Amino acid sequence: MTGISARFTGVEAAVFDTDGVITDSARVHAAAWKTAFDAFLRDHPPGDPAARRPFDAHEDYLRYVDGKSRLDGAAAFLTSRGPGPSGATVTAVAAHKEKLFVERLREGTVPAYPGTVRLLHALRAQGVRLAAASASRHAHELLLRAEVFPLFDALVDGAEAARLKLPGKPDPALFLEAARRLGSPPDRTAVVEDALAGVEAGRRGGFGLVIGVDRADDPGTGERLRRHGADIVVHDLGELLSEGAPT
Repeated sequence: MTGISARFTGVEAAVFDTDGVITDSARVHAAAWKTAFDAFLRDHPPGDPAARRPFDAHEDYLRYVDGKSRLDGAAAFLTSRGPGPSGATVTAVAAHKEKLFVERLREGTVPAYPGTVRLLHALRAQGVRLAAASASRHAHELLLRAEVFPLFDALVDGAEAARLKLPGKPDPALFLEAARRLGSPPDRTAVVEDALAGVEAGRRGGFGLVIGVDRADDPGTGERLRRHGADIVVHDLGELLSEGAPT
């Protein structure tokens, strides 16, 4: 494939995560989570003073909630700060986050990353089938508002995952369902992810190529993505179209 990394050789299809990979929406999710979690920690301070520190929109987001469903993410973070939370507490915090995210989403369009859009067009030109997959129930709306929805042959979002009762990442079920809809076996399908749970899901699912997207300034993020299963890591997917594309 001219202008595309040789690592795509033999790839028939590709499954792209949405938030932080296709659209610049991970930061909106992280900000909503921070507001919801900080409010909970303020109103229900843990017994351990060290556990009362505010939610870190980078480290805590990547470690506990990125790539997961709202309920799984809320439960993971709250458990990290004290005894296992009740189901009602998890639901309440997740609902608060959802309300905040929807409010911020309505304030303006979340754009698609230009490098990602260029790669999507290049892959389509080579006959590679494309799917978007996300634990978020907002993926369809985000892709429409970013004007990239027509580039995908399939979408498996949070609503579909709930309907099919698919387990969340790092279980590969979401990606396997997307590959099935594309008619491509996992070993000939690429997964593109920015979340640690997501790249781990790609590796567990036996996908032929797992690409990690590291948009953070933290030099340790790329290494963590590799440890969790990424074959290659890029800061922007446009790098896979350059002369120096990773091989």
